[in-house]
Amino acid sequence: MVAFCVWALFWLGGTATVSTTAFAGGEAVVVVARSAVAVTDDDFVCATLDWWPPDKCDYGTCSWGLATLLNMNLSNKILLNAVKAFSPLKLRLGGSLQDMLIYGAGDSQQACTPFVKNTSSMFGFSQGCLPMHRWDELNAFFQKSGAKIIFGLNALNGRVPMPDGSLGGPWNYTNAASFIRYTVNKGYDIHGWELGNELSGSGVGARIDADQYAADVIALKHIIDSTCQGNPSKPLVVAPGGFFDAAWFTELVSKTKPGQMDVITHHIYNLGPGVDDHLIEKILDPSYLDGEASTFSDLQGILKSSGTSTVAWVGEAGGAYNSGHHLVTDAFVFSFWYLDQLGMSSKYDTKSYCRQTLVGGNYGLLNTTTFEPNPDYYSALLWHRLMGTKVLSTTFNGTNKIRAYAHCAKKSEGITLLLINLSGNDTNHIYVTSEGAQTRSARKEGRRFGHIPGLGLAAEITREEYHLTPNDKNLQSQQVLLNGNVLATDANGEIPKLEPVQVEGKQPIIVGPYSIVFAHIPSFYAPACR
Repeated sequence: MVAFCVWALFWLGGTATVSTTAFAGGEAVVVVARSAVAVTDDDFVCATLDWWPPDKCDYGTCSWGLATLLNMNLSNKILLNAVKAFSPLKLRLGGSLQDMLIYGAGDSQQACTPFVKNTSSMFGFSQGCLPMHRWDELNAFFQKSGAKIIFGLNALNGRVPMPDGSLGGPWNYTNAASFIRYTVNKGYDIHGWELGNELSGSGVGARIDADQYAADVIALKHIIDSTCQGNPSKPLVVAPGGFFDAAWFTELVSKTKPGQMDVITHHIYNLGPGVDDHLIEKILDPSYLDGEASTFSDLQGILKSSGTSTVAWVGEAGGAYNSGHHLVTDAFVFSFWYLDQLGMSSKYDTKSYCRQTLVGGNYGLLNTTTFEPNPDYYSALLWHRLMGTKVLSTTFNGTNKIRAYAHCAKKSEGITLLLINLSGNDTNHIYVTSEGAQTRSARKEGRRFGHIPGLGLAAEITREEYHLTPNDKNLQSQQVLLNGNVLATDANGEIPKLEPVQVEGKQPIIVGPYSIVFAHIPSFYAPACR
């Protein structure tokens, strides 16, 4: 009877605000449906591919294998199908070694040799080279899989040491320009060119002042404009691919406007080193997760106040640096951190979020050896298919162990709600109510009153739910259950279908301990989603 009364309030409420006090102490998610608070790219989910050789090791463990751009098996069926399933998946090609990479594009004066272990060099490896035959192979794979490519360029060529410890002097873009020309002449479709990796602020391994960086970004813009003359669309200019530093980012934005830099990218490793034994505790701590909101908010504020057209992306996010932590960052528990990051970043107008990595290290969406999807792959795919571009303000009136995010549904009516339960003990029965929503039937019929559950059409009172739980209730499992069924590729390497369960709309959404729920509510009509 309580459930009936609650849903009668929702269905009869029209555009009026429905108070959560109507739930008589129950738990409710309140979605502000009148207008969106932010808008993401349609291909918001992005993943990275890196350059590390097999002998890249952290804490005595070598976790990269043959899973990077120079050595991965591009004919693997699972790899191909995993990328194709997104239609499209953005791939950012880069990482620490990109600023030590030259391109065998014809006019390079140096031999095209691979990275070699060298403890005296930055990041422990000598300079390496991308042969053009490998670039051709990679582009054949990208074309076949439908991926959208952002390529991270070497930004350290030509630099000289400065008295303050930074690297100065203008970027020597000769080799990069040759590589870009080769790529254009081959007809390869590059979505964006990114300049440098982790050189902003205090830098990682090296740093460049924002003033010089801005001049180099403008130089990259000129190269792209001249090389792509006559093309109907030009690649994005992306920078700096580093950690957020408010003063440094503010100067870069100021000196590259208007129109010189399309995207500003920052990296996130807020959980600390992969060797940390307390990673799971951090992931399950709501206050710790909330700590990253200030970065998103501060960057959003810089862009808004500057009047620039530049937008923000997370260009690389692996959570725990130095290759992650096996059975944490490649296990079910990491979906709590990852999906919360997707939800949180999107609220602050982040247009795209690139996960470190698609494959490689201990934080890949795919297994480094077999390419079999890890749990986060399915979390990402569900987000990509269900969460639309318009972000709705969402609050939960119960425990802080429930994280709640809502978007307009993707290519469908209504909204999609994401609920994350960080508690291992509590099952939550959650109702959904709104500010500024009305039923689909009321909109169609031009009147305020909609169908009351049990009296209206069945289509009006059902929703689709996708419940993700760890196999054997083990948070460190590398297998995930969708509505109780293990997700795994078949003998042909095909990605499994992600089928929902149908639930009567008048029933609460039941969120079990340590579980994640996507709920698509097609009958929830929100003016913001028109």
